[in-house]
Amino acid sequence: MANSAPPAGAWSSGLCGCFDDVGGCCLTFFCPCVTFGRIAGIVDQGPPSCCASGALYLLLSAAGLGCLYSCCYRSKLRARYELAETPCADCCVHLCCEPCALCQEYRELKARGFDMSLGWEGNMERMGKAGAAATAPPHMNPGMSR
Repeated sequence: MANSAPPAGAWSSGLCGCFDDVGGCCLTFFCPCVTFGRIAGIVDQGPPSCCASGALYLLLSAAGLGCLYSCCYRSKLRARYELAETPCADCCVHLCCEPCALCQEYRELKARGFDMSLGWEGNMERMGKAGAAATAPPHMNPGMSR
């Protein structure tokens, strides 16, 4: 998949383009909590972990409330990349077509250059954007002197 970002306001693929990424479609069909966890990990830029977000999504989905949680992440994703709220409001998209919405968000992040299996930190390392402070030696205070 190309790493070139679509123009501002435009999604890289449509809501019903699930089969543009068959692997992501199958993952979402069989394990939507994993798809959501990976999306949340990238959108949140790290903590909470993919596993924690996916587990919370699974619990909320069991109670029929997963779409309310996931629509918040669609809103965050749209805000970050200035994407249009199409074809309708985020909560309606997730309420009416949760699997398609998750697939579209997953494809969008992939189209923007993210390797969804790596998580936020892994992608930052891969892109060479890891924090320079993390690799610098620690600051040492001078010892006592008389």
